[in-house]
Order: sequence, then structure tokens, then C-alpha cells
Amino acid sequence: MAEYLASIFGTEKDKVNCSFYFKIGACRHGDRCSRLHNKPTFSQTILIQNIYRNPQNSAQTADGSHCAVSDVEMQEHYDEFFEEVFTEMEEKYGEVEEMNVCDNLGDHLVGNVYVKFRREEDAEKAVIDLNNRWFNGQPIHAELSPVTDFREACCRQYEMGECTRGGFCNFMHLKPISRELRRELYGRRRKKHRSRSRSRERRSRSRDRGRGGGGGHFYRHKSEKRNANNCLHYEDKHIHEIA
Repeated sequence: MAEYLASIFGTEKDKVNCSFYFKIGACRHGDRCSRLHNKPTFSQTILIQNIYRNPQNSAQTADGSHCAVSDVEMQEHYDEFFEEVFTEMEEKYGEVEEMNVCDNLGDHLVGNVYVKFRREEDAEKAVIDLNNRWFNGQPIHAELSPVTDFREACCRQYEMGECTRGGFCNFMHLKPISRELRRELYGRRRKKHRSRSRSRERRSRSRDRGRGGGGGHFYRHKSEKRNANNCLHYEDKHIHEIA
């Protein structure tokens, strides 16, 4: 019996433990779920809840109508967000094996960032520290996540362009970063002491191409600001500590 229960743990056959929480680290029912959400006491992976804001979902004019954001602008904004969060995690807490951002629209998945560290001790340290910090004027909510294999958590239909549930699918729709950024970030494993100058120069060029930004602190992120045409643009804003 014990062997059978162990074999079905976290699967749809398990009537006690929530399979969605086990696979994805989030469940649309939240605390109202009829099955148990077994929160891990140790894990390599942390979940930072609802931290990424897709400008395509929030860009509006003053009268509430949708303000178009080009694919290029969206990718640049996302790459900047991803790079700064990834760099913050590595330099402050420890080596990152994998980082993923959800592009879903459901409340339990929207803007979620999953960071898988090489060491469990680094993940624990990150959760403790991040829960005393703020991002874009909001407190950060971080927790250890049961997710270690993102292949099981991802929507296979979405990866093939065939998901019929759209943004409200309960499996992860992961937002990809550019190939250039992927090579730069994950190439650090081969280059332990990567120069920061390329990263600074690239962000500076991006801001100068139309965001109107000047220089700023390296660990800043984007907040929304309306321009003269009532469309949303972005300015730097600190991630800051709770005093």
C-alpha cells in the first residue's frame, strides 16, 4: 500500500495531494483547493510571484483603449527585465541553473518567475532575503517551489503553437528570451568572471534608442510612465530593501 501511494504521489490519481501544485508550484484554487499543497522545506527552486508585468497587457491610453507595443519593444523590455533579475539572483544569492518566466494570464501564474539555483542553500537564502524587499512599489512574495523539472510543468500544446486555452491555461506558458541574451547569461558558467561593461553598454544603447532614460543604478527595474501620447513607456525604479 505504501509503495502504491508513493507511486501515485502528485499525479492525477492522487486524491489527497494536488497534482497541479506538485508539478507547477501554483494552483488556480489557491487556499480553497480540496487537495493538499505540500510546500517544500528545501528545494533548489524558488517562486517569485507575479513580478513580471507584460507591457502588452498593461499599455493603455488615457481613455482606456489599448496602446500598441511593437514586438521589438516588447522583447527589449522583457530581455532587460530578465537580465537584471537573473544577474541579481546570481550575484546576491548564488549560481542559477535555470530561470523561467510565465506569460500566462491566470492570477496564480501571471508574471511568475521561477529561479532554480545550483544549491538548495542559495535558494533558501534568496527566499528569506527577497521577502524583505520591494519591486516596482510592491512587496516581493517569494517561496520555495516543488518544481524541479520544467518539462513536466510546461504546456506541450503551447510549445507546438496548439494550446486552445490561451493565456488562462493552467500549465506554464514560458516566455523566451532572445538568443543573444541566452548565450550571454548562461555562458557565465564557462566564464566565471564575465565583464559587466557589455551589459551596461547594451542597456544604455537601448534606453538611448527611444526610452528617454539616462544612466542609473545597475539593479533597477522598469516602472510605467505615460508619455505625451498617453502610451506607456518605462523609467528606472529601484528594487529596495525594507528598512
